Amino acid sequence: MGVPFSLCGHGAGMKFRVGLTYNVKSEFVLRPEDPPDLNAEFDNEETVNAIERALEAGGHEVIRLGNARHLLGRVGKLNVDIVFNIAEGYDGRNRESQVPILLEMLRIPFVGADGLTLGLTLDKVLTKKVFMAEGIPTPHHAEVRDADKLWEFDLTYPLIVKLRYEGSSKGLTDSSLVNTPAELRRQVTHLAEAYRGAAIFIEEFIEGSEFTVGIIGNESPDVLPTAQVTLDGLTDLGRKFYTFAYLRRGADYLIPAPIPDKLSKQLQDLALRAYQAVECRDFGRVDFRVDRKGKPYVLEINPLPSLSTEDVFNLVAKARGATYDQIINQILEAGLVRNGLKAPTEAGTLSARSR
Repeated sequence: MGVPFSLCGHGAGMKFRVGLTYNVKSEFVLRPEDPPDLNAEFDNEETVNAIERALEAGGHEVIRLGNARHLLGRVGKLNVDIVFNIAEGYDGRNRESQVPILLEMLRIPFVGADGLTLGLTLDKVLTKKVFMAEGIPTPHHAEVRDADKLWEFDLTYPLIVKLRYEGSSKGLTDSSLVNTPAELRRQVTHLAEAYRGAAIFIEEFIEGSEFTVGIIGNESPDVLPTAQVTLDGLTDLGRKFYTFAYLRRGADYLIPAPIPDKLSKQLQDLALRAYQAVECRDFGRVDFRVDRKGKPYVLEINPLPSLSTEDVFNLVAKARGATYDQIINQILEAGLVRNGLKAPTEAGTLSARSR
């Protein structure tokens, strides 16, 4: 680990060498037989550039480290004080844990969740088990182990069929929502074939509206304003849901969500409970559906959410009268404080902490 440069005490002016770990779409070349969303989780180069510029605007020196394989090649030559990690990793349900585990082995501090939290939350079924144990409402679900035994599941249609270890709406299309046993079997078989035997689970689909809540921090987390997802200009989504096709067009959010304060507060409180239940660190995002009766359900928690300038963290910053650079440096500050590299200050917190 290097020594922080331009040291001026434990204050807002302290500057650091910040390593940046990431995966970009260009490093994953799709084969003709691959599904078109196989590299959906990887970032665009524009996002990496934006994070680098934001950290530099905060006065820090940025060293690009790239993916886990590049990191391995630089062992002993990193010369950084802390790593800002957005790397998704390669293959399997532990892929998001690869960079954090390497950094732990090298005793290099990093921003974001550790390997255990990342491995747990990428597995949607294990995450649901934690939520259920903590009394956090989440849709009823079942693991699919044998497509010939789908009749054994005691779930209420409509159901949605999902890949168990994937994010970024991978595997989700209009056909993912099924209304009959025949449709269920057809979609399970399709996913197993298209994604080469990938693990699959099904859950009861929640008709209604969709929301997301971002969180930054640790000891006193900053729970960001509730954002409402809109699809095709609609807020009452009914049976519409976020798919890879929408991901390609970009997300649309209303911030703050035009909902009663009581519901917004309920979503924020549930988001914080979910964040703490799986021991997220520094930043994360929790996604919800709210049914026709106004009951919220946690769909999933993402401790490695998108930091694209087109996504919810930047849009929340704008809604608060802040900038993308400020929110990225707020996340960095959370990691610095947690690792004992900087004393807690208010400098890294976005203004107007309104709900």
